[in-house]
Amino acid sequence: MPDPLGERLVDLARSLRRHGVTVGTSEITDAASAARTLGLENRERLRTGLAATMMRRSADRAVFDQLFDIHFPAAVGARTGDDEPSAPTDTAGARERAAAIRDELIDALARGDEAELDRLASRALQELGRLSNESSSGGWSANQTIERLAPQTAIAAALQRARDAGDVTGGSGEGSGGSGSGSGGASGGGPPGGGSAWRPEQLSDRYDRDEIRGRVGAFRRKIETEAARRNAEVRGRERISRYGVRDPLERKDFLLTGTAEAAELHAVITPLSRKLAAKLAARQRRQSRGTIDIRRTLRAAMSTGGVPVRPAYKRRTRSRADIVLLCDMSGSVAGFSRFTMLLLQSLAGAFRRVRFIGFINTCDDITELVREAQFGEDISERVSREAQMTRWHGSSDYGSAFVDAVEHHLDAVGPRSTVLILGDARTNGTDPQVDALRELVSRAKHAVWLNPERSGMWDTGDSVASQYGQVVDMHEVRNIEQLRQFVSRLPVG
Repeated sequence: MPDPLGERLVDLARSLRRHGVTVGTSEITDAASAARTLGLENRERLRTGLAATMMRRSADRAVFDQLFDIHFPAAVGARTGDDEPSAPTDTAGARERAAAIRDELIDALARGDEAELDRLASRALQELGRLSNESSSGGWSANQTIERLAPQTAIAAALQRARDAGDVTGGSGEGSGGSGSGSGGASGGGPPGGGSAWRPEQLSDRYDRDEIRGRVGAFRRKIETEAARRNAEVRGRERISRYGVRDPLERKDFLLTGTAEAAELHAVITPLSRKLAAKLAARQRRQSRGTIDIRRTLRAAMSTGGVPVRPAYKRRTRSRADIVLLCDMSGSVAGFSRFTMLLLQSLAGAFRRVRFIGFINTCDDITELVREAQFGEDISERVSREAQMTRWHGSSDYGSAFVDAVEHHLDAVGPRSTVLILGDARTNGTDPQVDALRELVSRAKHAVWLNPERSGMWDTGDSVASQYGQVVDMHEVRNIEQLRQFVSRLPVG
């Protein structure tokens, strides 16, 4: 007899493995037992039970939730009813529909009505998210829906309506100056007919705004979940579970990250840098001890009957290493360079001297630009504007950059230096100048190359990774997981 539930769990496990989540036969068996014990009546209870049996790491929960919504959808077909108006075909009609939905959204956000928010998410996708391209096979776009609806513009008006209804304490609206205006909502400035009078913002007002922002974020996720559900019906669960699921930030390629992930990257790099700094400090303490001093140890053991309870060590002079970062600042690896700069900024205090040298086809010292920036600040635009890293053309040329580094920045590398080279080793067909790289790294104590490309792509096209790899150790570092593995082996001192 076919087992639909078992087949669905096997498909879910296969999709999880495809996204890097370890799920074995025992986990599937436990999930089947949990599903039969918990029943299918309460979907959220089933979600929690399957997550507990199929996941080994909490970091995989975001991927699990997306795949669970695809393989165990909340509904089938359109949930808004056949009497709903068809999607608008012109821009003006889309604006009118978005304004009407946004006004209802403001009320739902102000009340915190989850059922109404579910209905509005489905309605917004139905009316604003249908793809018009014939090749889309009648698909749906969550991004198009969110862009047209702009739910973030409803935060201030929802806060004002909640305040007028007495659901939250009074205070200013979104932004400074107490203005509570928002798309489709009333002004919160305090004129007659415009809500409560203005007063200075209090601490509780910030909590109220954060709560509304959280509801808007949850509403965006409802739209994304609804789009994935409907697309799975049109294009198949297999295809959507493969291409329509966002991998967690830890496994997302640096080359694909942008400024939108800056806040998430900041949140990830902070605890990672603390762990690394603690490990570096412990390693430095061990290295500073040196070898055991036999004479001092035996002399100290006389007070304990000849038992060397506390060994004495030959103290070494404690010194901190230098770090020199050679960073490809071309657009092809901008995401990787941005993240690595965050890491090195947080570790700058662990080194006596830090030098940031950026290059595209010629080098420039950007240390001061990095030091002056606040931690987590994206300085890519400022670097491209103030630093001189190109000559004649704007394409990356590693060979020319290494020659320039030897001619003008060789003094930055010393016998204590750790040189980190960040880039994809793609020369655009130019001379790789391997000898210049060899001269550069020969002066350093350690030299490592971090390549954000998959190792299977090395030596394809204009990549000369193997040639450079004969001179300096090259590591594949495409995401946070691989970067964490690398920094645990980072040589210092």
